[in-house]
Amino acid sequence: MLSFLTRKIAYGVLVLLGVVIVVFFLFQGFGDPARLVLGQSGDSTTIKNIRKELALDQPKWKQFLYYLNDVSPVSVYSKSDIEKKQLKGFFWGSSTKVGIKLPYLRRSYQSKKDVSQVLLEALPGTILLAVAAMLLATILGILLGVLAAVKQNTWMDTSSVFASVLGISAPSFFMGIVLAYLFGFVLSEYTGLHMTGSLFSMDPFTGRQLQLRNLILPAITLGIRPLAIITQLTRSAMLDILDQDYIRTAYAKGLTQKAVIFRHALRNALNPVITAITGWFAELLAGAFFVEYIFGWKGIGKVTVDALEKLDFPVVMGSVLITATFFILVNILADLLYGIVDPRVRVG
Repeated sequence: MLSFLTRKIAYGVLVLLGVVIVVFFLFQGFGDPARLVLGQSGDSTTIKNIRKELALDQPKWKQFLYYLNDVSPVSVYSKSDIEKKQLKGFFWGSSTKVGIKLPYLRRSYQSKKDVSQVLLEALPGTILLAVAAMLLATILGILLGVLAAVKQNTWMDTSSVFASVLGISAPSFFMGIVLAYLFGFVLSEYTGLHMTGSLFSMDPFTGRQLQLRNLILPAITLGIRPLAIITQLTRSAMLDILDQDYIRTAYAKGLTQKAVIFRHALRNALNPVITAITGWFAELLAGAFFVEYIFGWKGIGKVTVDALEKLDFPVVMGSVLITATFFILVNILADLLYGIVDPRVRVG
């Protein structure tokens, strides 16, 4: 198990290195960061100082090494850089220090705040939205898939397949607009839901208030496509498993249909479902950009879209790196879950 985890982490580090290279050379080519920091009112002397401070007067390869040093957890810094960037970690040495630290994603051009702080403020909203959407999709998807397989060739099976095809075909941004208009505007008087809103609202008299109802529409919108895919995968896997000899043996031993389906068949049918669940969960954690933007839900996706509009590239670059990290961690978790859920899969 330890060697397996070590190998997976090593692959993840290589993937992250590739992402860092792509992100740096992609976004460093747009605009003049010094001008973006100062706006149009900056004089030439100030711009020159900013370019020197951001190492923009250095060759590209050296700028990349500086950026890699910033985002890497193991880095080398001078004492003054540690204080100026307010790095958090453990450092050893005198004038030049080697240390283990939290990745430094630099500062926002617009707010001048640390990018990590900007993204961490938005991260809980994205996690909550992704968890709610995946819980909805997983529970309903598995139940509908099992029902469709058990009731094969009936109206229940046909309805589940038809609904899942519609769910897969409908883009999230389109469903978001439809649901927001229908339930958040036309039927708002009956549903009590709004077109936009975040987890908390500010009231001048009572202060900050929790608004869980604002989670309903974006969670349903995000959950529709994974729900459809999980339903299809569960149905297909269950149909294969229900034809196996050990299922017939379980029935012959007198086990109830409920025990056979949920204790024996479903557990062995979950491998492709786990792949779908973990993959979609990673994708939803990545930001669900359009859905968060449509519903005004404060999360990484909305923060990233706002940053793109303002050409705030450090925030966008930090968002991409966090997204890639989530994908890698969730994929490692999926590989570990295979061995737990399916006894036929063993991790050496």
